[in-house]
Amino acid sequence: MEEKISLQELFQVLCKRLWLIVLITIIAATVSAVISFFVLTPVYESKTQILVNQAKSDEQLYNPQTVQTNVQLINTYNDIIKSPAILDKVIKELKLDSSAQSLSGQIQVTNAQDSQVAQIVVQDTSAKRATEIANTTAFVFKKEVPKIMNVDNVSVLSKAALGESESPVKPQPLMNIAIAVVVGLMVGIGLSFLLEYLDNTLKTEQDIENLLELPVMGVITTIKDVPKVTNVQRPDVTARVPQRGETLGS
Repeated sequence: MEEKISLQELFQVLCKRLWLIVLITIIAATVSAVISFFVLTPVYESKTQILVNQAKSDEQLYNPQTVQTNVQLINTYNDIIKSPAILDKVIKELKLDSSAQSLSGQIQVTNAQDSQVAQIVVQDTSAKRATEIANTTAFVFKKEVPKIMNVDNVSVLSKAALGESESPVKPQPLMNIAIAVVVGLMVGIGLSFLLEYLDNTLKTEQDIENLLELPVMGVITTIKDVPKVTNVQRPDVTARVPQRGETLGS
């Protein structure tokens, strides 16, 4: 027997379980808000830029081949910046209680396609420390790269500023709450259809017709117990016998 579900039936299921959908959504949003505001530690981000460019010679002001070489070197420089050869000196310079591997996880080096500018992005739970790490990493790299690569074509284009990293980049409470609301709605709707699917009880005449594919000939309504009739209490009436010499009306 093939079952067909109409949009009207789907809408009826949603209306029937609306309280469950709303409840799950509210719980998900509340949990997300509590975790975002009171549990997760704010993370701040700071950025600095370095330029990979050799000094111009008097013979040729612009050499396309040299520029292409510098662009290709950026990929190598990205790995060098996050290597212990650089980060160990950064840790020593700032007296950080961290390892080179742990600090490498906080640093991200990016550059646009065919660009000679590389951007060092640092994330930390302290805005001040993130700024210090970004600037120190750039200067240590500029100082050490001539010894490592035997080239001197790196300069600091812009320093990280503390004012630019005052607002945390993670967590984002509004974004987390919005995601929780969407997830809560999806879970609530899915659970509503699951409960409706598992509910195989017959509640209406339409359910019987759909199951047996036969018309309903009659319906027996539920007869409640008839309350018993209680006897009405009448006021007691006592006959008074008149005394000698006393009339009945007195």
